[in-house]
Order: sequence, then C-alpha cells, then structure tokens
Amino acid sequence: MAVEEHKPAKKRWSLLKVIEISLSVTLIILLAMYLFQFRRRGDPELEVSVRDITVSDVKLAPFHEYLPVEGTVQPMTTVYLDAVEGGRVEKIFVEVGSVIKEGDPILELANTNLLMDIMWREAELFQQSNNLRNTRLAMEQFKLQLDQQLSELENQIQQQKRLYERYKELDKDSLIPKHDFETAKDQYEYLLKRKELMTQSQKTELAFRRGQVDALEQSLQRMQANLDVVKQRQENLTVKAPITGQITSLNAEIGQSKSPGQRLGQIDVLSGFKATAFINEEHLGRVEVNNAGEFDFVGQTFNLIIKKIYPEVKDGKFEVEIEFRGERPKGIKRGQTLHVRLELGQISKAVVLAKGDFLKATAGEWVYKIDMENNLAIKTRVKLGRQDSQAIEVLKGLKPGDRVITSSYDGFANKEKLLLKEK
Repeated sequence: MAVEEHKPAKKRWSLLKVIEISLSVTLIILLAMYLFQFRRRGDPELEVSVRDITVSDVKLAPFHEYLPVEGTVQPMTTVYLDAVEGGRVEKIFVEVGSVIKEGDPILELANTNLLMDIMWREAELFQQSNNLRNTRLAMEQFKLQLDQQLSELENQIQQQKRLYERYKELDKDSLIPKHDFETAKDQYEYLLKRKELMTQSQKTELAFRRGQVDALEQSLQRMQANLDVVKQRQENLTVKAPITGQITSLNAEIGQSKSPGQRLGQIDVLSGFKATAFINEEHLGRVEVNNAGEFDFVGQTFNLIIKKIYPEVKDGKFEVEIEFRGERPKGIKRGQTLHVRLELGQISKAVVLAKGDFLKATAGEWVYKIDMENNLAIKTRVKLGRQDSQAIEVLKGLKPGDRVITSSYDGFANKEKLLLKEK
C-alpha cells in the first residue's frame, strides 16, 4: 500500500517541474524576441536642442573649386656650403642664425698633407728655377765663346783676304810663283768655308740650347701653375660666404673631420620667400603654372601663384613651387606651414553644402539630414566631391532644398536618428 501511494506523488512532482521548465523557456524566448526587436530598432533616439546645432541648406549655386594643400615656406634662394677640400675643423667663426656678408669666413679646416704638398712643390719649383738660371747662364757663356771664335775667324779672313788680293795682282804680272798665289787663294776660300760652317754650327747649337731654356721655362710655368692650384686649395680650407644671407644650417664641430664634397651647411638669401607643396597625383592634370591660391596669416588673406611644377611623382604626390603675389606677409619664417587654398578650374553651377565641423567626424561619407515634419535629423549616406573655401560639392544623397546639420557631431554617439527639441 505504501508503494502505491508513493508513485502518484512522484508523478505530480514531475508534471509541476515540466510546467516550470516550460514557463522558463517561454520567458527566455520572449526576452530574446524583445532584445532582437530592440537591436533592430537601434538605440533610442537622442534628443538634441536646435539651439546647439547649425543647420545649412543644400543649394544649387556658383561653385569655384579650391584644393586645400599645405605649403612649406622656403627662402627664394638657398646656397649650400660644401667642403671643397677635406680636413679637420680648426676654427668656427659664426653660429647658426648669423647674418653674414659675402666673403666673410665661416669656418677653417686644417690639412697637414696639403701643407706638405705645398712645401714639396715650392722646393721643386725653386730647384727648377735654379736649373733654368744655370742653363741660361751656360747658354750666354757659350754664345760669348762662339762670338769670340767667330771674331777671331773673321780677323783671319780679313788678313787672308788682303794677302789673297795682293797675290792676285802680282799673279797677273807673274811677279810671284803660281804656287804661292794658289796657296793664298785656297787658304782664303778655306777660311770662308770655315766661317760658314761655324755660323751654321752656332745656329744649331744655340737653337738647341734655346730649346732647353724654353722647355725649362714651360716646365717652370706648369710647376708654378700647379703650385698656384695647390695654394688655392689651401685657401679653400677657409670656407667663406659666397653670398650675403643668413646661415640656417652649419654641420661642423671643432675637431671633426670633413671629406671633400661633404655638406657643411647652407645660407638663405633674405630678399624673399616662396613655398613648396606636395599634391596628390590625381590632381596632376588639373594643376597648372599660374594657378592662383590664397592663405590666411595673422588675420589677413594673402595671394599666391604657382610658378613651377615638378612632374615627378613620388609616394603618390608631386611637388609644386609657389610664390607670393602682391603684398607679402611680414614675420613669416622658413619651415612655417601655410594652409593654402589652391584654385582649380572655372566657376560653374553645382549642388553645394556649406563646409563645417561635421566633416571631421564623417569624412564626408554621411550627414544628418533634417526631417522637419517629424522633428528628426536622420543619418543619411552621401557622396561629396570638390571643395572651395566656403562649400563642398554634393554628388549623391542630397538635393537642393534639403537641410543638413553642419556643426560638430561630437556627442551624437553616431546615432541613426536625432530628436530635435526646442529647448
């Protein structure tokens, strides 16, 4: 009897357990459905006061495209200082930032090998100069000796000539032996021939000796020229300013060794500045020389113009050189960054939206468009294009007459909808 009473109790407990489990499952399903619907609806709408936002109209208006670029201020002319001769830095006469004049010494290098080379060349030049002097003296002595020999020979010729002419007259009357006349004649002719040979020999010898002197003189000139070049190299050890300007870089320390051609520093000419900028290669075909631009500096707007375009593309960008046009800003410094608005193309009609801080949060991919009937601002996908100084072109997602929040989206938490309240 006890067993029969126990079995129905166990059956009733099992039924209650089943009911309890069924209710739990039902609650879990309902909770899951609620969460699913909640996630489908998104987060609750965020209330935003219309007093805290800026709303702009989408318009069809004249559009002048501007390309924003960052320019870096550079001097109009920069001269680089390179080591013409290598050596050890011995002295430094100026500091970075100093304004110097053309010819002022900047630094001095020491080169022992160059000094030894100069001394050796000077000694060689002195020796060659002595050789030339000795050769000239020997030639003058030889020439004097030849003149003496020629003078003695001419004296003999004169005496023999008189004897020959006297014997010639006596021979006409047969007053002397024929042999004596012929001997006098042969001797006279011999002396004349000897004079001719001696003169020719002297000319040859003197020409040879003059050639030696000329060769020594040419050698001496070459040695002097070489010495001058080496001395010029010595002068190059003192690096001087090639122009008047400001030293903006000086890479040298006392005792530091410098190789020929190594960069020592640079000098900027203070007569004017320009700017250089790097632009994305997609604009290469649209940017042209003489394109105008402008930038703001200390509360004023200044004008620029493109003077040079470098067509080489590096890292997806190409370089342009920009010069100031009209009034130039005062107090501008090398290396300063300019936010330039560069003009592209002509004025045309376009659907535009005023520029604002919203671009920082959306990168131009979406905006909050106003729904006036429901007092909502709805997140809307857009495609934006060209920009000018005030507006940005709208390619897709908006039409003229639409209204958009263009102030900052900070604090909106990327909500899909904003509830606009008058408060």
